[in-house]
Amino acid sequence: MAKTNVVNMKGEVVGEIELADAVFGIEPNRDVLSRVLLNQLANRRQGTSKAKTRSEVRGGGRKPYRQKGTGRARHGSIRSAQYVGGGIIFGPAPRDYSYTLPKKMRRLALKSALSSKFGSGDLVVVDELKLDEIKTKRMVEFLRAVGVEKTALLVTGERDVNVERSASNIKGVKTALPNTINVFDILKFDTFVVTEAAIRKVEEVYNK
Repeated sequence: MAKTNVVNMKGEVVGEIELADAVFGIEPNRDVLSRVLLNQLANRRQGTSKAKTRSEVRGGGRKPYRQKGTGRARHGSIRSAQYVGGGIIFGPAPRDYSYTLPKKMRRLALKSALSSKFGSGDLVVVDELKLDEIKTKRMVEFLRAVGVEKTALLVTGERDVNVERSASNIKGVKTALPNTINVFDILKFDTFVVTEAAIRKVEEVYNK
């Protein structure tokens, strides 16, 4: 099994943890990662864009000029698409962009993302992550101590309001729980900081 160091909130190595190869030691499947990532982005789209067609714009009830004898092209309404203020041909309409992927594919993508973080050395395991009070400065000190230089995804075993609110004002930092992590967030953030308790919960679900 793969092994990695466990650090405390001061960044000091306090032990070692074995990681399940089925979750953190597989060869990342880039094709599946790409498919699931695009699926997540598509499912987030609101699909509320709308352009009015010729039948929906206001006005244009009267024929602008007579059919023959003017030397101009014939027109029946000033709300045709070629006129300024006219309707739009084949314009966007509200639609649902979401679609589903097989469960096995989604699971493989998540394990590929976790294995990618471990393989690149961007996985940091903390023995516990707790704060006595809501303090952004304390969270910044913790992140600096464990080696976070840019962005980070913090995953805790259980919800901790002090941790969540202390990290909420830090740009490029997001908190999550084992049941809310997803491929997009894992790949988006540079460092994946996770507690031992969260590691065990993730392995319990995906080590199959």
